[in-house]
Amino acid sequence: MSILVKICGLKTPDAVDTALDNGADLAGFVFFDRTPRNITIPDAVALTSRVGDRAERVGLMVNPGDDFIQSILNEVALDILQLHGAETPERVAEIRARFGLPVMKVCAISGADDIAVARAYEGIADRLLFDAKPPKGATRPGGNAVAFDWQVLAGEAWACPWLLAGGLTPENVAEAIRISGAPGVDVSSGVEDAPGEKNLGKIAAFLRAAKA
Repeated sequence: MSILVKICGLKTPDAVDTALDNGADLAGFVFFDRTPRNITIPDAVALTSRVGDRAERVGLMVNPGDDFIQSILNEVALDILQLHGAETPERVAEIRARFGLPVMKVCAISGADDIAVARAYEGIADRLLFDAKPPKGATRPGGNAVAFDWQVLAGEAWACPWLLAGGLTPENVAEAIRISGAPGVDVSSGVEDAPGEKNLGKIAAFLRAAKA
């Protein structure tokens, strides 16, 4: 089975094209003003149009209100809403029902106890994404180049598709997939030269390594 790969935090046409040309399955766009990967709605319109139907277009939001989500969906074509905050299972279900789009819920993992917490979203979220807990003092919930012990996911069966994130790079993604058993992976900081600055060569290398 081919590994699904999401390239997140895309901000430029070149980065979008490189991701698509090298087989990305999901293209992630960040709507959160406390990260250097945040993009404006006009830029998001242009970039998601560039994606078309070549990949699923994912909009990342953190604890969004309904008005905020609607303001984006009024103009931006998205296929999936990614919730990367402290949204409860009830809130995930509410957003999914209100906006009629699949929801990917991010669950922060540092150990086995967090797996039990993530189980509460099974049957509610359409997909789960397991990311490392942010380091103390971090200003954003993800994209911090931090990994967790992939072994905690080994052998776990889930009722919905899931992806692995957190500290992944072209150099370690194959090992991460092998250890965790992940059917999909998500990368942002691991293919950048600096926060928010994608490296086209690293994007291509990550996709080659993950797909291999």
